[in-house]
Amino acid sequence: MKTIGDRIKHRPWLGWVLFISTMIIVFLLGVLTYSIVERRTAGEFAYAITTDIDRLDPRAEAWGRYFPRQFNTYAQMADTTFRSKYLGSQRRDLLDVNPRMVILFAGYGFSRDYNLSRGHYYSVQDVRETLRTGAPMKAGDGPQPATCWTCKSPDVVRLIDDMGAGEFYSLMLSDTGHEIANPINCASCHEAEDMSLKIALPALAETFARMGQDVSGFSHQQMRSLTCAQCHVEYYFGENNYLIFPWDEGMTAEDMARYFDKRGFADWIHPLSKAPMIKAQHPDYEVFTTGIHYQRGVSCADCHMPYKTEGGMKFTDHKIQSPLNNIAAACQTCHRQSEAELIRNVYDRQDMIYEIRTKLEDVLVKTHLEAEFAWKLGATEEQMSEALHLIRHAQWRWDYAAATHGGSFHAPLELARTIGNGLDLAHEARRKITAVLVELGHTGDVPLPDVSTKEKAQKYIGIDLEQLEANKERFLVEIVPEWLRLTAERQQRWDEQRRDPDHEGSYIQ
Repeated sequence: MKTIGDRIKHRPWLGWVLFISTMIIVFLLGVLTYSIVERRTAGEFAYAITTDIDRLDPRAEAWGRYFPRQFNTYAQMADTTFRSKYLGSQRRDLLDVNPRMVILFAGYGFSRDYNLSRGHYYSVQDVRETLRTGAPMKAGDGPQPATCWTCKSPDVVRLIDDMGAGEFYSLMLSDTGHEIANPINCASCHEAEDMSLKIALPALAETFARMGQDVSGFSHQQMRSLTCAQCHVEYYFGENNYLIFPWDEGMTAEDMARYFDKRGFADWIHPLSKAPMIKAQHPDYEVFTTGIHYQRGVSCADCHMPYKTEGGMKFTDHKIQSPLNNIAAACQTCHRQSEAELIRNVYDRQDMIYEIRTKLEDVLVKTHLEAEFAWKLGATEEQMSEALHLIRHAQWRWDYAAATHGGSFHAPLELARTIGNGLDLAHEARRKITAVLVELGHTGDVPLPDVSTKEKAQKYIGIDLEQLEANKERFLVEIVPEWLRLTAERQQRWDEQRRDPDHEGSYIQ
């Protein structure tokens, strides 16, 4: 058998081929090795913790100095141009889109103003501007407690650290307006010491503790959802407006309704039907846990904050947004279908849930108005008690489905089941009211008012929108600038104090 040397003697050109091929392979291996070493080195420097960030510093800019890539993507949330079929980041008047909600929320703040939220970047500004928070002209004014700030700013973490959760919750929103300035950002979810994910707000840890679980034992992947579950959950205000998650009985709509019933809790009494109502906030995490993505180990961040690569860096995209605005990174890393097909799959599920949700809304509006008619005819509390209990539970199931962000995609089967149960309860409530009306001598259809637009519905329930808007404008012009001035002074003093190595104590001014 001929050796390579013998072959080269007979074919000299073969030696040149081998030589050139070897040089090309060596060159390519060198390039690959250099690239790997460069990326590893860059990664080590990128994630080396060399910050002097105070653990209570609520300013995104302070964190962004050390993590510019993450901060730059975070800042992109200022862009609110994205709009999907049902949601998005644009501010939209949901009462104008769906006037039925004016009647459903009659007597509650959401009947005044219900705008689609614009995302984390605007969390503080949106609280100031919504009509639901009123127009407090001095400290101590209502209508909302400081608890309403809890999920809107890492300044809350700073205040709770200083005064304790109970004292913070017992204040009014107007008492702390000058302290709350920074929207949801890095400090809401990360430890300054090592950038690990943290549960910054007490309610979630307290809830798990009541359920016999310690949040410190959760994995990193679980924390990529639980940091979101600090806020994207159902909650209510207990004694002294203490923030509580009602998970003790479970996390389905039925479980939480049972929890509230046992405690005789109601957010408000509906002025038309007089039913004791529960307002769902946004049970996003609860609904998500019943869906297929959660069951397959996918976290919130996997889809709403997917990884991205920049040079040698792989990092989490902090432009927290709908996956529909980032299909390639959020969906197609796992799903190989086209972007058009994936979007169609989402919209198909949303359309079906919206269809049955709308049917429940229609029945509930009629039920509230028919109950009002029964009261006007002289119905007694004894006659109406069963119907009111059914209204409470039917609307709770509707609101559980309507208030959740993205729930019709996260868990369409669970929402369809919940809404279906709500429809049964609402129809039963109407039957009970019809029986009461017959007892009172009324037969035939109930004369219903025209509440087909936001304006007509708000007029019917007695809302003076023009006055509310004038009050809010005065608040925004006279009070908010003073809050911002005091905030700027406090944060300037904070920087001066931090530069003083001998300074110890609170940064609450």
